Amino acid sequence: MDYRILVINPGSTSTKVAVYEDEKELFMENIVHSEDSLSQCSALLEQMPLRLAAVQESLSAHSLQAEDLSAVVGRGGMIPRLKTGAYRVDQALKAVIESGKLIPHASNMGALLVDAIAAPLGLPAIIYDAVSADDLPEMAKITGIPEIRRQSFCHVLNSRAMGRKFAEAQGRKYEDMNLLIAHLGGGISISAHRGGRIIDVITDDGGPFSPERAGSVPLLYIIDMCFSGEYNKAQVTKKQRGQGGLRAWLGTADCQEIEERIHNGDEKAALIYEAQAYQIAKGIGNLAPALNCSMDAILLTGGLAYSRMLMEKIRSYVGPLAPIHVLPGQCEMEALALGMLRVLRGEEEAKSYSAEAE
Repeated sequence: MDYRILVINPGSTSTKVAVYEDEKELFMENIVHSEDSLSQCSALLEQMPLRLAAVQESLSAHSLQAEDLSAVVGRGGMIPRLKTGAYRVDQALKAVIESGKLIPHASNMGALLVDAIAAPLGLPAIIYDAVSADDLPEMAKITGIPEIRRQSFCHVLNSRAMGRKFAEAQGRKYEDMNLLIAHLGGGISISAHRGGRIIDVITDDGGPFSPERAGSVPLLYIIDMCFSGEYNKAQVTKKQRGQGGLRAWLGTADCQEIEERIHNGDEKAALIYEAQAYQIAKGIGNLAPALNCSMDAILLTGGLAYSRMLMEKIRSYVGPLAPIHVLPGQCEMEALALGMLRVLRGEEEAKSYSAEAE
């Protein structure tokens, strides 16, 4: 039986839509929403009608209707008490999203969008590998401040998808491999994968700086900055996310531009780019003990992985640890579709959020 799967991935200013027939992509579209239309919505969930209409228009434009679908899958958001994998969109899941208590994140709408399309037709609807999915063992959550617990915030969807893709290329199962996966994008996260689970992470604010984020900075300096009277919370947050990293040092987050400057003899650009590679390598080494320093491979993925110069610099630092494989880019839409396909084929079971909430 062929399954036709609708994939919905809401972002801050756009909604990605795709339809797959089993593993084959029939179409993919990135619908960009105007600033004017989004600004008329005072709360995130008020964007639901315009995003739902955009998804339906996209289907119609490709001569498809909801009745032509077998199932619908969406990106999962900042939802508490989730593990990795698939979750059915049930009443408990919708209730926690609609409560208004979640950290605002566009992906929170994923479950509601798929439910709006699937529920009237009785179609299966799930979210998969949500942003907040957390498989960390208790030991990995402990910090030196008992009131603060570590959480598994990383690029869950793409990291696990690349792990599966790599394992299949090796003729092995992802669940049988030990992998360190560095997702290198506008933000950088590194994750340790064992037994099909992410057992520890270095978050985008806990490790290497990135094109636009500051990464880990000595905490006492941050405390001084926060209480100096010179900055408010929004300004300090912007230094950490959005105006940190390569952008703060070099005035740009464009690696092609930085590499061109290096080729033209810019010594500062060369130093900062070397520091970028060095910090990524340190993050990989820092996480190696989570896998008892026994890795089948180190995977480098995300947009930065297209930079051959940066990849070679990282390889020079961590090459002795394990075989290094570069898988540039990301495959989130495919990952969502294949997650639903495994559920439909009975290869993976979708969890119930109602059970998690009890």
